[in-house]
Amino acid sequence: MGLMAGIGAGWLWSVSRGLARGLQSRQEYKQMMDYADSHRQGDLDGRGNLSQKALIEFIHWFLRVCLDQVNFMTGLFEFDHLAGRLNVYVERTAMKPEAFHILERVLLQGEMPRGEAGRITGLKERSARMVLAGLVEHGILGSVTPKGPVSLRFPSETAEILFPLLFADG
Repeated sequence: MGLMAGIGAGWLWSVSRGLARGLQSRQEYKQMMDYADSHRQGDLDGRGNLSQKALIEFIHWFLRVCLDQVNFMTGLFEFDHLAGRLNVYVERTAMKPEAFHILERVLLQGEMPRGEAGRITGLKERSARMVLAGLVEHGILGSVTPKGPVSLRFPSETAEILFPLLFADG
């Protein structure tokens, strides 16, 4: 959804998040790796030195981790939830409440021409430009060119608010 909307979220996530957290515990990844490297358990357990049964169980576990992570990230990018967290971001950074209207529009459309800020916020042109400039200064909005349309960005400082629980705890 984010890529289709033009949201710049590259390198925001990888499967490493799921491996670091595991499904049950943080030690699970190392335990499953050790298990996948275990020796054959009889003549019917694969052809090489290592257990085919253990490898298959590791693959199933890994795929469950991947599905868990897809579900997690899908939830983070669900429009209503992300819009709500963008509103919290505006409140916590003490921006004018109208800043949220700009962020919500960009979330919906993928990008927004700078000239629409006044119409979207209901503020006078100068005030709307100041609100937009604040969003760009904070890094939550960005543009390819100084006067081009703006789109969402996710600077690392916003991760805790916009993407709670994204990074594994210590």
